[in-house]
Amino acid sequence: MINPEGVCVRIPASTANLGPGFDTVGMALSIYSWIGMKESDETAIRLYGSEMEGIPTDKKNLVYQVAQMVFREAGVHLPELEISMYSDIPLTRGLGSSASAIVGALYAANALIGSPLSEARLFDMATAIEDHPDNVGASLFGGLITAIWDGEHADYVRMEPHEDLEVLVVIPEFQLSTSEARKVLPEKISRKDAVYNISRSSLLVAALAQGRLDLISRAMSDRLHQPYRVGLVPGMEEILECAVEHGALGIALSGAGPTLLALVHRHSSNKKELEDYLLNTMKAEGIRASARWLIPSGEGAHLIGTMPSGPFLEMIEGKVKA
Repeated sequence: MINPEGVCVRIPASTANLGPGFDTVGMALSIYSWIGMKESDETAIRLYGSEMEGIPTDKKNLVYQVAQMVFREAGVHLPELEISMYSDIPLTRGLGSSASAIVGALYAANALIGSPLSEARLFDMATAIEDHPDNVGASLFGGLITAIWDGEHADYVRMEPHEDLEVLVVIPEFQLSTSEARKVLPEKISRKDAVYNISRSSLLVAALAQGRLDLISRAMSDRLHQPYRVGLVPGMEEILECAVEHGALGIALSGAGPTLLALVHRHSSNKKELEDYLLNTMKAEGIRASARWLIPSGEGAHLIGTMPSGPFLEMIEGKVKA
């Protein structure tokens, strides 16, 4: 049954890989996007926020197209939609902006028609669109996830983030698409490097699951993708080598980058030192960047109410500021 009042959902940002867990490990972060969706006589797509610039406002819009995938899957005909979108997630910076849009569209469209599709089915659909399960899994389920994808079905295990984990992201002003970042990766790697990454990703997941924060530094090292991407992010090579000396539990490229992400103990006395080090290292390379302190988001995609009858931003204003 279609909800005549529409729906509004909130979706967290995400980081992927955490170093060695390439395309398999993801974590939800406390930056969010909101999507409102309602049946309409004529499709209208309204975008709010500086992060939405350049996104299509017609039926080429990704959220509209993904919503139609849900309707086809459920056997529902709903060609005209009113969609409102606000996002605080920077575009093409390695913080899962596309994954949050995909998950938000799937989740909102499913809720709009009475949730006939299971979350497991939504996860499979999201992974098929994104082609890897880490970001979409984190945005859909929240917390930390490790997942596999066989081309048709994704399996995952979700873990609650350790209460003492805090996250510092340093976001360069320039954009870097996932497709461009993947072009620099080699077609083949050595057995030695494969074993190196398998061992570290296994240790990382176990350390995060058991709260062994003392192991994170060594577990987050990687030979599969980061060494080949250092040329795309000036200052990254030095930061990956030295950030732990300035207070990070571990450091990695967030997803395909260019954002760099540090895991930090929330009681650390070196937070200011770490932030200054990361920003100054990038500044020395001529890169302007901003820093944000976040926490892992334990909540994934979430229905927060019906489509607001008044201005969309007024409904979410308090939540955005919070």
